[in-house]
Amino acid sequence: MFMSKVEGLTSVSSLERRSASKYYIFLFFNVFLASIIAGSALEQLQTYLHQSANQIPRTIGVAIPMKATFFITYVMVDGWAGVAGEILRLKPLVIFHLKNFFLVKTEKDRDEAMDPGSIGFDSNEPQIQLYFLLGLVYAVVTPFLLPFILVFYVLAYVVYRHQIINVYNQEYESAAAFWPSVHGRIITALIVSQLLFLGLLSTKGAGQSTPVLLVLPVVTFYFHKYCKNRYEPAFVEYPLQEAMRKDTLERAREPGFDLKTYLASAYIHPVFKGGDDDEKFSMMDEAEADQVLVATKRQSRRNTPVPSRHNGSEAPSLPEIVNDQRL
Repeated sequence: MFMSKVEGLTSVSSLERRSASKYYIFLFFNVFLASIIAGSALEQLQTYLHQSANQIPRTIGVAIPMKATFFITYVMVDGWAGVAGEILRLKPLVIFHLKNFFLVKTEKDRDEAMDPGSIGFDSNEPQIQLYFLLGLVYAVVTPFLLPFILVFYVLAYVVYRHQIINVYNQEYESAAAFWPSVHGRIITALIVSQLLFLGLLSTKGAGQSTPVLLVLPVVTFYFHKYCKNRYEPAFVEYPLQEAMRKDTLERAREPGFDLKTYLASAYIHPVFKGGDDDEKFSMMDEAEADQVLVATKRQSRRNTPVPSRHNGSEAPSLPEIVNDQRL
C-alpha cells in the first residue's frame, strides 16, 4: 500500500488494486517459483553437479511433481487454517478487548473499537488466486492436489460470503473494477500451467507432441487480448446507456440548460473566474444580506404531538390535546 501511495494513487479502490497486483507477483515468485526451483535444486544437487547445463531444465521438469506434497501441506496449513481463522477472528477479538479496557470511555469509543473494517482485497484476493494457479499447474501433473484446493474454495466461499454480508463494512463501491486485473492473472496462471505442462511432456519422452501443444499459450494469449478489447472498456469508461439516460433526465428537468457554456468554466476555481461570474456572486451576496431573520413568538412543535394553538410559553397539557383530537 505504501508503494502504491508513492506512485500517486489516491482512491482506496485503486490503491488496493495495485497492491493486490504487487502481492500476487510476490507470491508467484516467492512461494510458487522459489519453492519449486529451490526445492528441486536442493533435492537433486548431486544430479546438478554431474550433468551439463542443457539438462538442467529437464531435471527441474522432473522435480516439479516432487513438490506436490509441499503444496498440499501449504494449502492445508495456509488455506484451510486461514479460513478457520477468518471465521474465528481471534486477533480482532483480542484487539477489541484491549481497546475496551484501556481506551474506551464513551459509547462512541466503543463503536469505533468494534468497527470490523473492510475485507481487505489487497491481501485476500491474491492468496485465493495463488491456489487457483496451483490447481491449474498440478491438474495434469499431480491431480491428487485438486481435492484439497476444492475443499479450500468451498470453505472460502461459505466463510467469505458470510463475512462480507454480516461482518465487514463496505468501504467503497468500485463497480467491479477488480475484475480486469483478476482476469489477467487467471490468464497468466493458465499460460504458466501450459508451459510447465510442455516441459513435463518433454521430460517424459513425448517431445514429438510438444510443438503441437505450443499453440495452446498462443491461443490463450489471443483470447485474453480479445476479452481485453471487448469487455475492458465497460470497466474503465462510463457506459453509453447510463450516459444517455442521464442526458435524457437532464433535458427533461432543465430544457434551457446550455451544457457547453457550463463546461467552459465548470472546472475553474472561482477565484480565477471574472466578468459575469463576479457580478453574479456579488448579487447572490447582496440577496443573502437582505434576508433578515425576524424574531417570532411561535413555540417549537418538537415537544407536541399535534399543532399547538397556544401562543403562550407553556405547552398544552395532555387532556387538552385529547380534547382537541376528539373535536
